[in-house]
Amino acid sequence: MHYGEWHDDRALGMMWVRGAMMLVLFAVIVWLIVMVVRHSAQIHSHQPAALGPAVASRPTPQEILAERLARGEIEPDDYARRVSALTNPPNQ
Repeated sequence: MHYGEWHDDRALGMMWVRGAMMLVLFAVIVWLIVMVVRHSAQIHSHQPAALGPAVASRPTPQEILAERLARGEIEPDDYARRVSALTNPPNQ
């Protein structure tokens, strides 16, 4: 006696395959939602564009001279002469 497709072994196997495919589909949907939320949170955590980009401070001439002295590019007496020239401009 035949009871219909629900009692067929092939139909039972296909039911398991469909169930597994539905679980995979739901997992993909949840994963996509999580990725969109994370991406949105990253965008909003940065500084707003209306404030403009942060301006990097430039070193002063004295700081540049101090770095050159530390690297050994200039001698201490040359450093002192140049700092003096920066702080006391010559009279014209």
